[in-house]
Amino acid sequence: MNEKNFIGDTYSGKKALGNPSIVLNKVPPSGTRGPHSFRELSQLFDTKFSNRHFPQHPEMLYNAAQYLLTLGGKRIRPVMCLMGNELFDEINPDTFHVATAIELFHNFTLIHDDIMDKAPMRRGMQTVHIKYGEATALLSGDVMMVVAYEYLNKVNREFIHRILALFNTMAKQVCEGQQLDMEFAQRALQRSSDGPSGDKNNSVSFEDYVSMIRLKTSVLLGASLQAGALLGGAGTGNQQHLYEFGTNLGIAFQVQDDYLDAFGDPEKFGKKQGGDIMANKKTFLLIQALHSGTPSQVEELQQLMQTNDDNKIPRVLNIYRACNLGDWAKELKQSYMAQAMVHLEETAVLSARKKPLEELATYLLDREI
Repeated sequence: MNEKNFIGDTYSGKKALGNPSIVLNKVPPSGTRGPHSFRELSQLFDTKFSNRHFPQHPEMLYNAAQYLLTLGGKRIRPVMCLMGNELFDEINPDTFHVATAIELFHNFTLIHDDIMDKAPMRRGMQTVHIKYGEATALLSGDVMMVVAYEYLNKVNREFIHRILALFNTMAKQVCEGQQLDMEFAQRALQRSSDGPSGDKNNSVSFEDYVSMIRLKTSVLLGASLQAGALLGGAGTGNQQHLYEFGTNLGIAFQVQDDYLDAFGDPEKFGKKQGGDIMANKKTFLLIQALHSGTPSQVEELQQLMQTNDDNKIPRVLNIYRACNLGDWAKELKQSYMAQAMVHLEETAVLSARKKPLEELATYLLDREI
């Protein structure tokens, strides 16, 4: 394939979208400059990904698939794939194929998750199933997954079998995590009598929740980095360190997300405070409150989860504050962040080349949105 044709304007010397001061010509060899920042790589990826990925007909099917992609998003996962590659070598054109497949897969899961969650809004706009109908949304998600594999099929035969094995394992794990999340929603809310593990048949333990988040959310971050590293020529040891960096970062990210839902500023976070509380979602905060709260607090939580009155959110938040869960969540986030950074430190490349990943991790975990 023609490298210039695939990457398009980013290889022709045109200036990056949104920042005329940055010219993104062909990514230079590792020895000529340090790795690009997340922002630069995000612009580089967007110049390709903004193109339409589907045919015009049947119009309803493919417009529904393209619709979600037009709603934006930070493109964190595909850009992490590019970052994993550039940590070791100049960006392999195949990495753009894999990054595109990763972003399509991620959006496929969002379409199906929104249907299962009966979510009316996504990124401030109607979800696909609300705008186009549930049947079309299901099919558009399915076709998005097929197109993801079409991009993977473009990868050089030197890498394709290893990339497919990594991608398939990740994709199955994400489905497993979503299934566990749905099952957890049906489990009883009860206080653990024997520590955080609790009764696995009736309640959701801390370990249960971490395992579910690792599968549903974190493995995609880890696999994105590992795929990029593989295509950049990294050995198996470095690939594994980056995978573990990504998965631990993903868990820390979820802790922060749970915290912001409860304690964040709605104007900055972009969501109504206490959305997880109103939905009775099992979160790090709720599980810890059931473990560390007094018997009366646990009883009140159980009663509140049976209602949706106007006082539900403030009453639950009062219990969270009484249990000091804000500080607990911050400490837990830092614990997973520290584990992630150990694996990044163990990755055998010059420290200066790790700086963009360190900066991305700090941004993700210090965010208020």
